[in-house]
Amino acid sequence: MSAQTRFQQAWLQAVWHTGALLLLAGVAGLLVNQLRPEGLSLVADWSLEARLVQESGDSLVISLEEAMDLFFSRNAVFLDARAPDLYEFGHVLGSRNLPWEEFDAYYNRVMKDIGRDAQIITYCDGEGCSLSKELALALTTEGYQNVRVLVNGWRRWEEHRLPVITGKFPGSL
Repeated sequence: MSAQTRFQQAWLQAVWHTGALLLLAGVAGLLVNQLRPEGLSLVADWSLEARLVQESGDSLVISLEEAMDLFFSRNAVFLDARAPDLYEFGHVLGSRNLPWEEFDAYYNRVMKDIGRDAQIITYCDGEGCSLSKELALALTTEGYQNVRVLVNGWRRWEEHRLPVITGKFPGSL
């Protein structure tokens, strides 16, 4: 048997062993995942809307159209979950700044005159931004009953040329 033939056989054997090891590792990983009580779901809805569902099953998401209706009818309080410098650079007209990352420092001042039954819409910037979701969940924990999240709110609000303004919220830190 020539050296080239032995090399080809060794190469094929190495490829076969590698494939077999990968297959065994995959099967073992799936098996362990299924046996664990907190195993990951293999089939799930990973969309942003699906991640914005409360334990009760109610969705926190509000459509841009519904948010616009509430804005123009003045039936909702808009809360910007972004950092104060981003809020000052531009925000939904009339919105208040309650930055999630400084929730404890801002909460009492921003929410003092907002009733627990008020319609509240939180927003931040970017589809992957979770600040508005975290803020909405914190507000529901504080007893607010009608809190919704406008996904990618700031960017969508601007793109639709809806009313915006710059500057600080009166009474902010």
